[in-house]
Amino acid sequence: MNKTAVITGSNRGIGLALVKEFAENKYDIWACARKQTEEFESTLRNISYENGVTIKPIYFDLLDESQIKAGIKEIIKEKRDIHVLINNAGVPHGGLLTMTSLKAMREVYDINVFAQVQIMQLVARQMMRQENGCIINMCSVGGVETNPGYLSYGSSKAALIWITKCVSKELGQYGIRVNGIAPGLIETEMGNYKSEVERNKVLKRMSLNRTGQPEEIAKAALYIASDSAGYMTGHIMVLDGGRL
Repeated sequence: MNKTAVITGSNRGIGLALVKEFAENKYDIWACARKQTEEFESTLRNISYENGVTIKPIYFDLLDESQIKAGIKEIIKEKRDIHVLINNAGVPHGGLLTMTSLKAMREVYDINVFAQVQIMQLVARQMMRQENGCIINMCSVGGVETNPGYLSYGSSKAALIWITKCVSKELGQYGIRVNGIAPGLIETEMGNYKSEVERNKVLKRMSLNRTGQPEEIAKAALYIASDSAGYMTGHIMVLDGGRL
């Protein structure tokens, strides 16, 4: 039987690249997204058919705790081991201290921190029962370096990095590995929210002087999920083209 993966934010960008990469490597996938669309479901059917795997869409809004609980419950009731969880969904947000409302900041934290924790709590219980599993949290170099204008986003990703390391220490005794990936500037819709001036500043700081591709992040996640990375836990893999 194929291994399984739960991937959030799977309808575009890095998330869709993750679905393709794991499907190509014979994982059955629960592809989580916020909205149901025919385009998304058609894409999943095509990927499923091309790779001979099962891909099931699961829908929930990360701002709604009850929806998250219902979505993960739908996955767990299939009574299959969950080998990999990739917490990929998140939101960007730019704004200086004096221009950032607490309401906006709370929403960023609800999605980038609290929803990630809730999903980990629900999935970890299943992984603890099966005594194995791999959790990968999509962090960001924005949570490592400090730049003005990213109060909400940067601090939310810094929190997720700390949480990832903390959870790795708690779950290691159950054979569960917990790691993070901290991408830099990636060629996605989310990665393109920066202005051209900001993008050029970042590019000039990079050793490779180019944006990353979603597929490069997906391949790194596949490695972390593999037996080859069996001794890796509590690690944040920075993939930023030599930016930091």
